[in-house]
Amino acid sequence: MTDLSLGLSTFVLASPFSNADLGVMSQVRAWGYDVIEVCVEDPSLLTASAVAAAAADEGLRVLVCGAFGPERDVSAEDAARRRTGADYLYSCVEFAAEVGSPLVSGPMYAATGQARLLPPAERAAQWDRAVTSLTEVAKRAGAAGVALAVEPLNRFETDLVNTVEQGLALCADIGSDHVGLMLDTFHMNIEEKDLPAAIEAAGDHILNFQASENDRGTPGQGHVPWPAVIKALRGTGYAGDVVVESFLPTVAEIARAVSLWRPVASSMDDLAADAASYLRPLLSAR
Repeated sequence: MTDLSLGLSTFVLASPFSNADLGVMSQVRAWGYDVIEVCVEDPSLLTASAVAAAAADEGLRVLVCGAFGPERDVSAEDAARRRTGADYLYSCVEFAAEVGSPLVSGPMYAATGQARLLPPAERAAQWDRAVTSLTEVAKRAGAAGVALAVEPLNRFETDLVNTVEQGLALCADIGSDHVGLMLDTFHMNIEEKDLPAAIEAAGDHILNFQASENDRGTPGQGHVPWPAVIKALRGTGYAGDVVVESFLPTVAEIARAVSLWRPVASSMDDLAADAASYLRPLLSAR
């Protein structure tokens, strides 16, 4: 048994993350992280070579995740919006390949913050559009040596994929070896009846894992059963990264998308430091 690596999302550090923020890499390493998960909110603000070099200078590996607003919706009825969403995902795949990330993760099947009670026929049509779009993206991702890690979100942030079961169904319909799941404990805490059981059900489809407390705050300071969660994750054979994710409460667009209306820690620096201190022993081999 080996240690699981610990990562930190750039959503904790700056939003949108840009080349101007690359100096934080030294602090990320000082807090005790092995990995930085770079969210490509605005591709024009990031240069892959600069990100890769800054991370390498601090001995950090890079993961890549996406941000999926209304104009990046591969499940939209409007073909232009679907194309914009697919093109954005292609840019994330290219960025991932350049920085050495094995994957691009996130709720890439639909726009975050979209919650509607659609009739069954309309929901099925939306699902099919997502499958068709992601099947095409997966082909290019696979050719680049990059996987797509699809993230189920809670019911308040999406109306399409909320649970591990639905995520597995989407992966099955896409039918690509280059598509799997990213699981996030914040969303699972809302949607799953039993977190360890859901992790076990996801099994070897788990490509990435995000750690966030039930209030999006510091892991270990809420009611997520972390020892049981990590035990279940190890039981699947997962040998990847566990990435701490939260969000700055000062960014209006993000706050609206994830319904974050108040600070969830004394500071985001404290959240990053305290999360590393709590999780590192749990991720160590025993």
